[in-house]
Amino acid sequence: MKRLIVMVVVLLLTSSVMADVNKGKRYYMKNFKQKFKMDGLEFVQLHTQDEWTLLFENEGRGFIIEFSKKYPKYESYLSNPKTWKKLQHVRDFAIEYASDSGNIPSCGDDKGVEKPIDLETKDSSSANFF
Repeated sequence: MKRLIVMVVVLLLTSSVMADVNKGKRYYMKNFKQKFKMDGLEFVQLHTQDEWTLLFENEGRGFIIEFSKKYPKYESYLSNPKTWKKLQHVRDFAIEYASDSGNIPSCGDDKGVEKPIDLETKDSSSANFF
């Protein structure tokens, strides 16, 4: 009996662990970036972590409804059950880099992610090296 309970718990945990932030980023960049006309940083910053979590409950119903309204052309694509497999990973990507997470995704060509390096030259003959 204990073995059965352990197996059920493991199965429940692995179903949530199977989604992957990096896969989500790749799926977003490949499948959704062109459709939504926004880079990964703009996308993830649309909501907080709690908001993203709520949107992706019930197999992504909230996400599908919100983005189908914004992009009616892609409603059938978003509602397709095969898309849900990708959306599970996109969910983890969105939550990981949400507006309140403090994390910034490196989505290749995202604008505004790179910070300029300040290379101030110092006089090497100075007694203060530090």
